[in-house]
Amino acid sequence: MKNELIKSLNGLLSDYQIYYQNLRGFHWNIQGRDFFELHLKFEELYNDATIKIDEVAERILTIGGMPLHSFEDYLQNSKIEVAKNVHNGEKAVITIVDNLSSIVEVEKNIKNLAEELNDSGTADMVSAFIELQEKTLWMYKAWLK
Repeated sequence: MKNELIKSLNGLLSDYQIYYQNLRGFHWNIQGRDFFELHLKFEELYNDATIKIDEVAERILTIGGMPLHSFEDYLQNSKIEVAKNVHNGEKAVITIVDNLSSIVEVEKNIKNLAEELNDSGTADMVSAFIELQEKTLWMYKAWLK
């Protein structure tokens, strides 16, 4: 089961890497009347994703695994789809909500698996991620209304 946890964490790492790159693209390419607001918000999100990417990779190492580290691996192991040429703020936010919702579901599964393995370090890490991300999802869903 430990190997299953490592595989799941590598899937999460892959999801984060694609999510991060989507956010960078939104940040660079956003246009329209919400540019200033969204440009800054997307930067906040990708900075947060950068921290989580590092934490997940280091957790994989801590529990005896090897984190994936090529974009080829990320593309093969991510449930997140690459978003290209998104300029519209609403479309970007919808994509962020979809990406983040998928990531939270993966994290909940990892939390359950980690708890079964008595791996409180991994469970605590993803629990903290989930708490903040659920609040972020609520805010972005509110923005869409």
